[in-house]
This record gives sequence, C-alpha cells and structure tokens, in this order.
Amino acid sequence: MRILHTSDWHLGQHFMGKSRQAEHQALIDWLLVQVDAHAVDAVLIAGDIFDTGAPPSYARELYSHLVVSLHRQGVALLLLGGNHDSVATLGESRSLLAVLNTTVVAAVSDPADHVVVLPRRGGDGSHVPGCIVCAVPFIRPRDVWQSQAGQSAEDKQQSLQAAIQAYYQGVHDAGLALQAQLQQTLGRRVPLIATGHLTTVGASSNESVREIYVGSLDAFPTAAFPPVDYIALGHIHKPQKVGGLAHIRYCGSPIPLGFDEARQHKEVLLVDLDATGLAGVTPLPVPRFQALVSVSGNLAALPAAIAAAASEGTADKPAWLEVTVAEDDYLQDLPERINTMTQGRPVEVLRVRRQRASATATLFSEALETLDELSPGDVFARRLSQEDLSPDLRQALNQRYTDVVRSITEGAA
Repeated sequence: MRILHTSDWHLGQHFMGKSRQAEHQALIDWLLVQVDAHAVDAVLIAGDIFDTGAPPSYARELYSHLVVSLHRQGVALLLLGGNHDSVATLGESRSLLAVLNTTVVAAVSDPADHVVVLPRRGGDGSHVPGCIVCAVPFIRPRDVWQSQAGQSAEDKQQSLQAAIQAYYQGVHDAGLALQAQLQQTLGRRVPLIATGHLTTVGASSNESVREIYVGSLDAFPTAAFPPVDYIALGHIHKPQKVGGLAHIRYCGSPIPLGFDEARQHKEVLLVDLDATGLAGVTPLPVPRFQALVSVSGNLAALPAAIAAAASEGTADKPAWLEVTVAEDDYLQDLPERINTMTQGRPVEVLRVRRQRASATATLFSEALETLDELSPGDVFARRLSQEDLSPDLRQALNQRYTDVVRSITEGAA
C-alpha cells in the first residue's frame, strides 16, 4: 500500500495582492502525474485544504478537479479538516464526494466514525483494504473539553492535552477493533495509521504558521499519540520528522506560503506500508511553480542581491520579491529607489521592509509586519488574543466571525 501524504494547500490564498491560482493548478497537474508514475494507492491531505472558511469559487473548482481526477485514476482520497478550514464548507459535499471514492473528515464526532479504510488502487470497482486510518482532523478545544472554574493556566493546558489524548485513544481503540476484524476476514494484518492537524513537541515552526492553541496548549506531546505504524501530520509548513522519529512526520506545505518559506525545499511524502507496518517513507520534491525571493542589505548591497534574484524569474513569470532595507531604512524614498534597481528585470516587488535597528524590532517580528502580510482572519485573531477570554468563548467568537465573513462573501457572489 502506498499513500501520498500532503497537507496545508491553502487553496484560495490571497498573497499580498496576488492569487496563487496558477500555482495550485500547476501543483494539481504535477501531483496527478506523480500519482501514476509512483503507483500511488491513496492521497491523504492532512488539513488546511482551503486558506479561509469561505474560499473563492476558483479554489472550490480546483478542489473539485482534484477529486474527480483522482477518482478517474482509481485512487482514493482522504481529506482532513484543518484550523483554516470551515467545517460547514467541507461537510456540504461530503456525501457527494463519497461516491467519488473521497472521504471527508471535517470535524470531531464519535470516535468510531473516524476510522477509515483506504483501499488499494483499482479502477475495476474493487476495494481491497490497504490500510486503516484513525482519521483525526483539527481538534477544537470545545470538541473534547470544557474548562472548569478556578483552573490555572497550567491546569487547563494539562487537562486539554489529556482530553485530546483520550480522544485519540478512543479512535485508536476503534481502529484496533476493525484491524482485528479484517485480519480474521482477510488472513493478513492491515496496517494502522493516524492523522493530526496540530503542533507537536519537537516540531520546528515558522512565521506562516498560525498558532492553534494560543494560551491553552503550546504543543501536543509526541508520546501521547497512540502506537500506530505511521502518523501523518499537518499544520507545520516545514517538512520534518518529529523528535527524530521516522514514523511521525509533517510533510509541510507543497508551495511556500510566505517569504519566510522561500528557501524551504517543498515536498510530499510517499509512505509505503505492508503487513509488518511502515516499510519506508520517500520524500518527493515539489517543483517551484512561482519564484519567491527575499533579499536584504543596505542600498549599496541591494543591486547585486536583486540581480541574483532576477535570475529566478522570466519575462512571462517574474520572481516575486521581498526587499528588506538595512542601515538606510530611514530614507523616505525607499520604494522609488528599489523601483529603480528593479527596472527592466524580471522581478515584481511585493513588499519593501525597513529593518529598524531597535530592540523592539529585534525581539518582535511583528515590528516588520505590514497589513499586506495578514488576512482579515489574522487581524481578527490578533485582536482576539489581546482579550482574556475562556477557551469556549474564544472559539465561539471565532466561529461567529467565520460565519459572518462567509455570509458576506456569499452575498457578494
């Protein structure tokens, strides 16, 4: 059984005035070729399929194109909800997509409902079980836990971690029961894996990742996951093993979602399973469909840096450029000076930053942020984080905000 593990596509992302539509279309076209070339049985997307709860129509169209194309290839698709995804948006077509060999797990429900059997590849309608998945999506605190009056922050953190661990254990128990049943029926062991969309202890994050459990849960302990053959994680955009463990992995986002990810090597993971468990994990590098380049320096050094960045762009597809000006950041005409340096080169400057030489700028990356970097949801989350609210109220306000944005977007359409 071979699974292609990917996550954090963020379809519909609006990036500093730029659409990622062309990149995501190229990604899907590339992925469909890889699925055939590497004999993939099933594709697993571990959350954050969409960038917002109310994705634009072209993002939904790309989503549908992926589902239909994989179905035509006889490849199963498992989609997990992430913290960026709307439960309602993912759930609205769940029954329809099930007919197309696609399973959508948008939100937490009864643990037994999160046990999914992924079949081996086949266009003849056969569904030979390839592996069992404890398909756990993003867990919102209100789904598994209620805070108690008088609890300290540490108590809340520990009780929430315990609740998430207990939920995983419930899904794992249901998975083990099905595994035993299939072994008796098939006469062979069917591998058991799990998923998650969260931050774990030992994972290395970056600026483009929004913290999930701010004030409640810093990271989920790796040891708290149940014993399975492989754990397919999403949320962290940098591909990595967790705690050096080969069977617990973030695949990372397939395209860079911010300039802080511009130098990362993006990949998807080919996960091979057999009756003994995990047979191997093979990273498959993803081509760069749009050049993102971040350069920095004073005005004397920037021309050479920009010339080097220009080598990554073409006249038809200029490189998107972030320029951070050091030392000369006090000058008022920096945009005009940068524009002169880029004149005639295949680059497009999306952002000019001034690197303030102050302790505040050194300590807090927010000092370099502009509104161009933040979505409306990010701004709302930042404002909400300044209030002392219970986790339940915080989640309720987040859901209300998502509902309002969706109603406005759908009304405008």
